[in-house]
Amino acid sequence: MIAGLVVVAQPAAAHGQLAVSVPGKDSTLDAPMEKLQLYFTEKPAPNAYFAVLSPSGRRLDTQWSHGEPKRLDEPVRELWLSNGKWEPRLFETGFPAMVPVAYWPEQGVYTVKYVSRASDGELVKGEVRFEYTGTIAKAPAGWQAPDNEPDPALLVEPSHVAASTAPITQPDQGPQSVQPSQGPQAVQPSSLFSQQPAAVGESTSSSGNDGGFVVWLIPAILVAGVLILLVSTARRPANKTR
Repeated sequence: MIAGLVVVAQPAAAHGQLAVSVPGKDSTLDAPMEKLQLYFTEKPAPNAYFAVLSPSGRRLDTQWSHGEPKRLDEPVRELWLSNGKWEPRLFETGFPAMVPVAYWPEQGVYTVKYVSRASDGELVKGEVRFEYTGTIAKAPAGWQAPDNEPDPALLVEPSHVAASTAPITQPDQGPQSVQPSQGPQAVQPSSLFSQQPAAVGESTSSSGNDGGFVVWLIPAILVAGVLILLVSTARRPANKTR
């Protein structure tokens, strides 16, 4: 069980947040510690960032490491994103990040900053402040304060967030939203030159054939009548001569 200087954190809004710490938030530490302990509701990301700052702003931390999980004195309530909905869950185990402190140069308020990502993609970021009243010491020989910053990958929105918001953005990407610009009604004016001539041609050809038949039928009848009259006229005189 985690006890002593541990202070249980308030219920977090998302998963993977800080549950407790040693020293606890806003507590007082009266003796130097070799490693600070920050317990999260799940194992911190491998590229998580931790920094310990003295009251004057000096970096005092060295490379952090994972520790052995422990059962929390009190479960921590968090909200878990499941199928696009936030569901409350209780977490009873703390997963620590062990952050070594090289030395304690002064008394006053120290700050532990952290940045990580939870397994569901939620950003895990915050700080723990506590007051140190113990003995002070000089920097060890060859000590060089770290100057690294959080991994940029920790600050980039994960792909799952975009996927989880797909139901919201889907109407703007669906066929209904693009149909006005791509549907038959939108392209019909320009398609008259590519598709309508065939139909118009067929209609014109049909009406042209009907009209042509009528036009040629009348002269044909007239010509036939004239020929009949000529033949009749030509035959009559021949009959009279005989």
